[in-house]
Amino acid sequence: MPSDAQNAPLVTLEAVTKRYAAITALDSVNLTIRAGEAVCLAGENGSGKSTLIKVLVGVEQPSGGRVLFDGVPQTRLTPTAATAAGVQVIFQDFSLFPNLSVAENIAMTAERATGTVMVRNARAHARAAEMLARVGVELDLDARVERLPVAHKQLVAICRALAADARLIIMDEPTTALTEREVARLLDLIRTLKADGVAVLFVSHKLAEVLEVCETVVVLRNGEKVAEGPASEFDSASLTRAMTGRDVATAPPAPLDPASPALLKVEGLGRAGAFEDVSLTLHSGEILGVAGLLGSGRTSFAKALFGLACPDRGRVTLDGTDVPLGDPIAAAASGIGYVPEDRLTEGLFLEQSIAHNIAVGRFDTHTQNGVLNLGNLWSEAADWLKRLSVKAPDPTAPVRSLSGGNQQRVVLARWMARQPRVLILNGPSVGVDVGSKAEIHGIMADLAAGGLGIIVISDDLPELLSTCHRILVMKEGRITEEVTGGAKVSEADLSHRLAS
Repeated sequence: MPSDAQNAPLVTLEAVTKRYAAITALDSVNLTIRAGEAVCLAGENGSGKSTLIKVLVGVEQPSGGRVLFDGVPQTRLTPTAATAAGVQVIFQDFSLFPNLSVAENIAMTAERATGTVMVRNARAHARAAEMLARVGVELDLDARVERLPVAHKQLVAICRALAADARLIIMDEPTTALTEREVARLLDLIRTLKADGVAVLFVSHKLAEVLEVCETVVVLRNGEKVAEGPASEFDSASLTRAMTGRDVATAPPAPLDPASPALLKVEGLGRAGAFEDVSLTLHSGEILGVAGLLGSGRTSFAKALFGLACPDRGRVTLDGTDVPLGDPIAAAASGIGYVPEDRLTEGLFLEQSIAHNIAVGRFDTHTQNGVLNLGNLWSEAADWLKRLSVKAPDPTAPVRSLSGGNQQRVVLARWMARQPRVLILNGPSVGVDVGSKAEIHGIMADLAAGGLGIIVISDDLPELLSTCHRILVMKEGRITEEVTGGAKVSEADLSHRLAS
C-alpha cells in the first residue's frame, strides 16, 4: 500500500489563474500531483498547458490562486525555488550543452547548486554514473552530447534532473522524435521513476502512450480544466472529445480508383549509406505511406525525391518526364512539393508574416513593373487562410505566433499555391494536437480527391493506417514489403513488420 508520504500532495495548484491583458490563459485551475504518480496533462495547442508549466516552475506568476509545494504556499515562486523544491522540466529540445560530455551535462545542474565555479571531472563522473545506474542504462560518460542519438540525449536530460534531486519531472512531448522501441523503453523508465517515488507530469499529443503510463488524466481546454479522472476511465475517443469538445471521426481512406493513372515513378533510386534500389509508383489521387523506424532511410529518400540530396543512381519521372536529380528548384518546377518534418528550422521563416511565408519563391507572381503588389499578396494569403481554416488574426501576423497545427497549414498553403502534382509530407502531424491532426488529415484527403499524389513519410502508424491507400515498409534503406492501408492491416501487425 502507498505510504502516507506518497499519499500527501507533492504539488498543489489551487484556483490558479493567469491573465495576459484581456486574454485568460488559465482560469481557476486546480491540480494535485503526488509522489510516485504520473499525471497526464492533455489539451490542444493553446489550451493552457504551457502556461501551467511556466507557473509551476516559477517562470510566470499567477494572476490569482496559489501554488503549494508539500502543502506550503509559495508566496512568490521563482525558477530557483522550484528547482530547490525538486521540480525539473525536460523540454522537447532537452536544453543540453552539445559541446560537453555526458557526465558534464548530467552533473551540471547539481554542481551549480553547490555554488562551485568549477566542475570536477571525478565528481561529475561519479554522479553521472550513479544516475545512469539508477535508471538502468549505460552510456559513455565521455561522449560529447552532440554526437548522441535523440533517445540517448533524452536519457541524459532525465539523469540530469535526477542528479538535481528531482521529485517532479515534467516531460513536454517526450516521445515526438523517438522510434516505437525507444518509446517503449521510455515508458518503462517512467515506471521505474514512479516506483522510486518520483512524480511525472506527462504532456503529449500521443494519446495511447499517455493512457498506458499515467494514473491520472487532467484535460485543459481554453484555459479551463474540463475533465479529470483515473486514466482507466478514458480511452482515445473520450480523451479526444474532452480535448476538442467534439467527436473526431477516424476512418480509412476512400478506395482509390483502379483506373487512376500513374503519376510519379521511381526506378532503382539509391544513395550510398542512406538507401538502396528504391522503386515505387504513385498514382493520381493516391496517398502512399512510407513507414520506417528512425535510421531506416525514409527521410533521406524523401529529401532525394525533392532534390535536397543527390542520389548516386536511379531515375525519377513525373507524368513520363524525367525529374532532374539533386536539384530542388528543378523538382519544384517539375511539380513536386516537399513539407519537411522540422517545419520550425526547415519549413518556415518564423519572424516573417504568414503572407510572406505563403508567397516565398513566388513573389514574381505578385509583382507588377518590378514593384511588389502587397494588396494582391495579402488577398491571396487571406484566401488560403480561409480555405485551410488557419486560425490567425490576419495574413500580416508573424508565423511564430501560430500554433503548430496552424504553422503546418501555412507550409501546406505555400505549396498548394504552386499547384504541385506530387506533395511529399514528412511527418505531416508531428507536434500538432489531436484536433489539428484530424483536420490536416482531412486536407490531405481533399487534396488527393482533387488528383494530387501524396507521399507520407511517418513513424506514426495510426496516421499511416487512417490516411494511406498503400504503405511501403522501409528497413535499412530498402523497401521490404507493401501493405494495404485502411482497416486491412492492424497497427500491431504493421509495428511487427517494422521491427522484425
